[in-house]
Amino acid sequence: MALSPRLRDAVDALELRPGMRVLEVGGAPGAAAREVTRRIGEGFVLVVDRSPKGVELTRRACADEIAAGVLEVRQVAVEDARLEPGEAPYDLAFACRVGVLDGRHPQRRDDALASLRAMLVEGAPILIDPTTSTRS
Repeated sequence: MALSPRLRDAVDALELRPGMRVLEVGGAPGAAAREVTRRIGEGFVLVVDRSPKGVELTRRACADEIAAGVLEVRQVAVEDARLEPGEAPYDLAFACRVGVLDGRHPQRRDDALASLRAMLVEGAPILIDPTTSTRS
């Protein structure tokens, strides 16, 4: 699965380092997540997506990365996402064209950002489309 120019620009904008833990919001069908796993080597990518169809598409496209233990996909709305017991926080979060974060659903944006901040190490960036960023 090739990256579109838009997604390549988004991934290029991320300050990725080997071994990072990265959280992608709304990552279907998995193209950006696969590229991020390639760039971070022994790191880990979690994709959260509210859509059952999006989750299934991502699981199929990223089956090798999931089998290797470097990627996981969870069906959950970002505003409801939480770290699982014993799960380490993430070093960076990003989202491309996610309505709850890009202004299309402003009534839920604060809840979504609060959930992301709770899943990140203190001060970690949240990159949205990735033209806008905030720190946790």
